[in-house]
Amino acid sequence: MKNKTFANQRIGVFGKGGSGKSTVTVLLARALRQSGYPVVVLDADSTNAGIHQALGFEKPPVSLMDFFGGPVFTGGRVSCPVDDPTLLPDATIDINSIPRQYYAADNNGLFLLQLGKIGDKGPGAGCDGPIAKITRDLRVQGAGPQAATLIDVKAGLEDSARGVITSMDWIITVVDPTVAAIQIAADIQTLIARIRAGELPATFHLESPELKALANRLYREARIKGAFALLNKIRDERMESFVSQKLEQQGVSIIGAIYEGPAIASAWLEGKPLEGVKEEKDMMDALKRLERMVKETAPLETAP
Repeated sequence: MKNKTFANQRIGVFGKGGSGKSTVTVLLARALRQSGYPVVVLDADSTNAGIHQALGFEKPPVSLMDFFGGPVFTGGRVSCPVDDPTLLPDATIDINSIPRQYYAADNNGLFLLQLGKIGDKGPGAGCDGPIAKITRDLRVQGAGPQAATLIDVKAGLEDSARGVITSMDWIITVVDPTVAAIQIAADIQTLIARIRAGELPATFHLESPELKALANRLYREARIKGAFALLNKIRDERMESFVSQKLEQQGVSIIGAIYEGPAIASAWLEGKPLEGVKEEKDMMDALKRLERMVKETAPLETAP
């Protein structure tokens, strides 16, 4: 069987707070399912809630932070990748071998895993660096042949600085009609170019030569291939044209636009699944364009 475009690929969904990352993740998961992919959704947003309901699950799975032993701040073994770039032990898991409470699944090939939330960790334990390490290192097997993984990443660029970006194959930056969202898309584009050019991470804070060498190796072996922008919360063609022009001036490739409708906001407010909404067509069009653009993307040489 010929491999589908996103089989065994990791797609990270990035963007500023409020841009609609979780909405895009849910719509994209549904579009990928309609295109024949088993889909694993990783909820890596440390503060946002409700994606399980938007995907049609009654309750969220138990956090994988608990599965991996908890964060170092509370005596656990999951550390922040900035301070400790070592790989998370046993980070490859089989969906058929872990306890059922750690994932949600339907009968149509959709899986959800929650990596961790910081709201319940107590005073002084609110850093989400350990969640970033799980995001960077986790690999999920057993979801089915040619499964695609979608990762709803924390808002902003902080996790990019933590090395999360190195473990993605592709990035979709969600751009709502704001200057800040356009700038984040441009910054991610620049960051990927610098990584692909062989620029190494800042390691002056690491005292161990071994840790410095490991951090450098992770960047040299980064699997990231490229990033694309998806416009969201667009109200009319004039707005779409304006935002598209600003992104194109920054060299950011655009896969499509999702026009704003009232059904999305109502579903999030009422805790209902995002299904049967008109935005699903916009997302399917964007996915088809993304597949075409990925196929046209020339392989980039990795720096020695």
